[in-house]
Amino acid sequence: MPGIGSYRLAVTAAMAVLLLVLVAKGDVPGKDMTDLRPSADESRFRYATDYPAIAYSTVPPRERIAALQAKLDRGELALEHADTGGYLRSVLKALEIDPASQLLVFSRTSVNVAHIRPETPRAIYFNDDAYVAWVPGSGMLEIATMDPNLGPVFFTLDQGAAARPRFDRLTVQCLRCHDSLTLTGGGVPRFILGSGYIDTRGDLVSHEGWILTSPETQLKFRWGGWYVTGEHGDQPHLGNIIVKDPATLQQLDSLRVYNLANLDDMIATELYLSNYSDIVALLVIEHQVHVQNLITRVNYDVRTALDRDQRRNGLDSGSNEGSVSDETNSLIEDATEHLVKAMLFAGEAKLTSPIVGSNAFAEQFEARGPFDRDGRSLRQFDLHTRTFRYPLSYVVYSEAFDALPEIALNRIYRRFAELLGNDGADDAVERLQPEERAAILDILRATKPAFAEATRTE
Repeated sequence: MPGIGSYRLAVTAAMAVLLLVLVAKGDVPGKDMTDLRPSADESRFRYATDYPAIAYSTVPPRERIAALQAKLDRGELALEHADTGGYLRSVLKALEIDPASQLLVFSRTSVNVAHIRPETPRAIYFNDDAYVAWVPGSGMLEIATMDPNLGPVFFTLDQGAAARPRFDRLTVQCLRCHDSLTLTGGGVPRFILGSGYIDTRGDLVSHEGWILTSPETQLKFRWGGWYVTGEHGDQPHLGNIIVKDPATLQQLDSLRVYNLANLDDMIATELYLSNYSDIVALLVIEHQVHVQNLITRVNYDVRTALDRDQRRNGLDSGSNEGSVSDETNSLIEDATEHLVKAMLFAGEAKLTSPIVGSNAFAEQFEARGPFDRDGRSLRQFDLHTRTFRYPLSYVVYSEAFDALPEIALNRIYRRFAELLGNDGADDAVERLQPEERAAILDILRATKPAFAEATRTE
């Protein structure tokens, strides 16, 4: 059980409210967090002892920012600096992030806390493996990416014009909140998404009202502190609510703001790349972050267990299941089962009214495929009773998923085949009709060669 210091840090992490927290030094709303110097000696960094096989702080990242910085250093690419937004547009272009993914959150958290208010929310843009955050008037961009080995890694980029801009990687200070248990130890790196009640200053009204959210969270509890545009019928949510008087929470329904076409009447939208904070993008990012966090957990735990077997017994920590201990095999089964069910959207909160996005995000997201020969894709939306038409996560195509240890991947593939190929009695797939399960299997076999190979029968 964590001690008092760990408990306080866990509370501090909980105060990192209502957003994908990309970079933080304590994440206390209302506190100036511009001092990003590590407060702990890297040699005492608990990840170095808890997960030596990962080497989080010493192994160079090999994700999008590392590749982008290498191009900048070689002079193969230049970032354009604009009077409005600084490097924002250029960074989004370089990372292949669609501006239509814009989400706006108004809780006062992150290194840019001094600039965040309901009238000047923090903009977040994302693709499958990178997240960029920006606030009007701020001095830096915040970036988080999903590294195939390290999981979530965090960077800042100074917004001052420079001949050769440099992304600065942050470790200890970000993991004060971005650890799944306590201060830089006990858990693994994670992205954070949550919901609660925010006042006119952008501060949390009540700590008791804040929760972490996932696709299993009912919509009526999601998106507090976020702006939400798009149509959702009579489904309640907490988006767009700015609490002027805590007493009014007793009449919560009177505060709800539904079905906004845009945010022109809420904020000065000319400051941003668009006037939307799209509801479909919110559904997508919640699923993506949830699955990426589970991938990180599987990666860290399985690699650590395999490394432990190798060091203790001199065994090969490769893909041969016979070479690992019973303890490790049991860990792999447990860890991967959680990921399998999340990727199959088990427990996803049911939609009770159709969802319609407010911009081109849904169309552009679907167009990315890949498609089978019948034109079907795991990216196709349903948005009537559930998020996706074929509910198996598109994150299956990501580098981070592919980089999982082979022994874990093989079990995940087998479980996909078992659950989708049986009679649907398991709670992970019982909501799906036989033809839906068959379609998902067909799409996966056609678009994921590794799955087809791993589940091929002679």
